[in-house]
Amino acid sequence: MKPPFLLLGAVCAFVAVAMGAFGAHGLKAVLTPGQLAVYQTAVHYQMWHALGLIGIACLEQIFPAGAALLRWAGWLMLAGIVLFSGSLYGLVLFGFSALGLITPFGGASFLAAWLLLAVTAHRHTQR
Repeated sequence: MKPPFLLLGAVCAFVAVAMGAFGAHGLKAVLTPGQLAVYQTAVHYQMWHALGLIGIACLEQIFPAGAALLRWAGWLMLAGIVLFSGSLYGLVLFGFSALGLITPFGGASFLAAWLLLAVTAHRHTQR
């Protein structure tokens, strides 16, 4: 069974749009400009990496030889969304300042995912 990255990417993109709309319409008057900027960062990173998940789902079909690295990249992107964007949402919406300690792990997950994607691309171009 293939990992459900297309589904996960679509769900994460849906949630990013919903969170963005909630922030723009429901939180604009409640949050400080700094908090709103942090919230928007969470939304942006979530959306970009949701699109990354969708891209990985497509690449799995094109590069079956790189499927193992692509799967790792996909799971790391998903972990990054949860850890990075999720911690920023929790920080802004609920004031859980301890979540700020988790955010860098999400960023590291994003970096690792993109690195694995680059390695897959490099390996494919060397054939």
